[in-house]
Amino acid sequence: MIDRPLPTLQAWSDAFHGAEVPVLPVTAAEIQRLAQIEEERGTVDAHTLAEAFAPDPLMTLRVLTHVSHYCTRLNVEPPESLVGALVMQGIGPFFRAFASPAVTDEVLAAVPAARAGLADVVLRARRAAHFAMGFAIRRQDEDAAVIQEAALLHDFAEMLLWCHAPALALTIAQQLEADHTRRSADVQQAVLGITLGELSHHLMHRWQLPDLLLQATEPGQRPQPRAQTVKLAVRIARHTRYGWDDPHAQAALHDDAADVARLLTLSQEAATRLIMAMDS
Repeated sequence: MIDRPLPTLQAWSDAFHGAEVPVLPVTAAEIQRLAQIEEERGTVDAHTLAEAFAPDPLMTLRVLTHVSHYCTRLNVEPPESLVGALVMQGIGPFFRAFASPAVTDEVLAAVPAARAGLADVVLRARRAAHFAMGFAIRRQDEDAAVIQEAALLHDFAEMLLWCHAPALALTIAQQLEADHTRRSADVQQAVLGITLGELSHHLMHRWQLPDLLLQATEPGQRPQPRAQTVKLAVRIARHTRYGWDDPHAQAALHDDAADVARLLTLSQEAATRLIMAMDS
């Protein structure tokens, strides 16, 4: 566990790069269940695995980074999706590589508040993925699954912070809870010496994560529609984390709906109805 700020961005990147990514308890149970089915019947395929693990952003990250290392050795481009990564790895090698993964509840057994904090981020990521898929389908985007996955993974650095530096993650959460006017990046900089956005970008490049994830986290100029879809989905999930009646959600709704309206070519009112209906 990391219990104090590391001196540089490179030090943070090295620490997370070398640490095992734990998976959610339900994922560990699914791995055991599917391994038994494969041993007895030989009927498990990449789509079966992807469907079982898709709700777990940590498992998705773990598979993508594992296969990325394999692709680097072969000097080939890593796949963009979880299904593609599983196909490239193969079923037998998958079960050998992931037979006994670390589990979040065990890693954070002594820090129940961190388990709750991680659960909040995972729930927010799932909601972002749900919004992203809904927007992508409305746009009839052929890469809807990749867009959904990018939204699910968008905040992976925050999840890793809860797993590997829970005391620091708790400090950030407590400071933000105490003063809702403070920007997350400012608090992260004060507590960690870096921002999680900087760390995620550093790790994305090291792990060769999908280009769409890089584009969706790039600051500055207005992104292309696919990346904008991810950004909007993540933003709406973050603004509504405490429900639609929360003052922060109400204050942000007008601008969020306006951006969704532009993305999907809808009226502001139709966009507002769509967003709220998707979350009902």
